[in-house]
Amino acid sequence: MNLRQELQHRTTQHVTRRHFLAGGMAGLGALWLGGKNASASSGRIVIDPSQPWAPRLPHYAAKAKRVIFLHMAGAPSQFELFEHKPELARLNGQKCPAELMAGERFAFLRGEPLLLGPQYPFSPAGESGLWVSDRLPEFRKSVDRVTFVHTMTTDQFNHAPAQLLVHTGLARQGGASMGSWVTYGLGSENQNLPGFVVLLSGGKAPDVGQAGWGSGYLPSVYQGVQCRSHGDPVLFLSNPEGVSQDLRRRTIEAINRVNQTTHAEWGDPETITRIAQYEMACRMQLEASDAMSLGDESPTTLEAYGAAPGAESFANNCLLARRLAERGVRFVQLFDWGWDMHGTSEEGSIDRGLTKKAREIDRPMHALLSDLEDRGMLEDTLVIWAGEFGRTPMRENRGGKEMAFLGRDHHAKAFTIWLAGGGVKRGHSHGETDPIGFGPVTQPVEVRDLHATILHLLGFDHEKLVYPLQGLDQKLTSVEKARVVEDLIA
Repeated sequence: MNLRQELQHRTTQHVTRRHFLAGGMAGLGALWLGGKNASASSGRIVIDPSQPWAPRLPHYAAKAKRVIFLHMAGAPSQFELFEHKPELARLNGQKCPAELMAGERFAFLRGEPLLLGPQYPFSPAGESGLWVSDRLPEFRKSVDRVTFVHTMTTDQFNHAPAQLLVHTGLARQGGASMGSWVTYGLGSENQNLPGFVVLLSGGKAPDVGQAGWGSGYLPSVYQGVQCRSHGDPVLFLSNPEGVSQDLRRRTIEAINRVNQTTHAEWGDPETITRIAQYEMACRMQLEASDAMSLGDESPTTLEAYGAAPGAESFANNCLLARRLAERGVRFVQLFDWGWDMHGTSEEGSIDRGLTKKAREIDRPMHALLSDLEDRGMLEDTLVIWAGEFGRTPMRENRGGKEMAFLGRDHHAKAFTIWLAGGGVKRGHSHGETDPIGFGPVTQPVEVRDLHATILHLLGFDHEKLVYPLQGLDQKLTSVEKARVVEDLIA
């Protein structure tokens, strides 16, 4: 009997009284499900803890096999990118109607702010004629590949809670991130790389920090692994000076023997996943550096993305996302910081800062979609672009005073995202907001609806992809009623 078989045997045979009591009703449920091997009707996931990344089938045939999520941390203004509002342009500079402000909460707006029209011209793009501003000249070429959702809505208007809601389904810490849910449900197609990889650009981490890619109550093996686009992809991946590969291997084997003894004493399945993680780290030394290197990409491809080997940029991360996706990584999460356009400085203003950020993402977004399609991957790769909320159609006036630079406050009632590939419609627009873009007038989409739709495209019933904890079946869509947005699906 080898190490994995021995540990799996002990998991089912050795459950201490302490471990049994600590599990409560959730522990009883898990033991029952393990014995019954989870009926097909329950839809529950049964995982061999010694092989946590093994590929698994979803509840039904899926349209998407993997996800690339492009999060613009700070929340970009829809009015300067994707939300064409000629009436708002006409009303530019007029006072916002008092009845519109009544009962609404904003982070900084006070009194009677002035309406702020779009700062850049819009025009129809592609055969679909979807409206896009002139800030994204390259992305306009991809507009026929995407579905815009103009009526996203949230109940959070501060960055960290809103980012938590987008990524974990909860506005407080402790929830499991979407990438963790996806890898928990599907496993990974590559056992030598993490199933869930996180890449950062923009010079800072998102406000939510690592909670945005944490596993929460799910086994820790499903948390996102933050990688870097220069140096070691993961810190301490390379062997220290004087440590050979053979010595490192023997060290891991010794650690795993200690973990085996710990597991025999306490029966905690997390110990088995810890062993699997050590073994993954050893295998990653061979494959991660290759996956995260742009050195073998052609000059034409690098130019298309605007990528530069060794740099840390959104362009590099988009190209790395394609490389990781084609190597079987299930969920790639890109965070690009710098989209919080308040007008407190010229760099962070709507009229200056947004142009800079748009220039940074324009070419890479178009290149990513084109590259995936050329390689036959777009049809089963779901690409999502989103912030955590939207921006107001009013000019920000902190303390009721006009600011030196143009800014827009946080806005929870309406924002725009787009999706591409993975079974969504092409060249499609979903929902409509009022003439000044303050809120939806048709087809609103809540964050939990988006989550239910993403899971549906991946082959999951969001009501059945659950994890038992403290007597409650935890879900990405939480306890609120969620719906699959059928209008988005091809």
